[in-house]
Amino acid sequence: MAAYLKELPAERRAVLAKVRAVIRKHLPKGYTEGMNYGMITWFVPLSTFPDTYNKQPLMYAGLAAQKNNYAVYLMAVYGDPTLEKWWTAAYKATGKKLDMGKSCVRFKSLEQLPLDVLGECIAKVPLATYLARYAAVKGSARKARKAG
Repeated sequence: MAAYLKELPAERRAVLAKVRAVIRKHLPKGYTEGMNYGMITWFVPLSTFPDTYNKQPLMYAGLAAQKNNYAVYLMAVYGDPTLEKWWTAAYKATGKKLDMGKSCVRFKSLEQLPLDVLGECIAKVPLATYLARYAAVKGSARKARKAG
């Protein structure tokens, strides 16, 4: 992680540091911080939950400095329609424009990301809840494959 951050220009490193601090402050117990997929991630360690689809730790959130923007990946938002609805409404209520794919929230400057809403979102999904949702989705996918 230190090498990833060191490679960034000071201004971009400062943006990631602020977003990272918010995530770390609000992160529920049980998630681990590390580097995966070329970015800073917060994930469920394999020692806690080894039964993942790709044998990699189950990612909860990610943070990256990309070529033309920054990105926060919110896997819990992607996997939960109720949380996604809350996130979208809370983000838009700040007056900021949401640029989001399925889990990826893109922003070009720190001012475009409502850090208080991000912190609240991160805090909303304890580890046990996240694992239960993952297991439910994985079970549904397994049943669909067997039926097909």
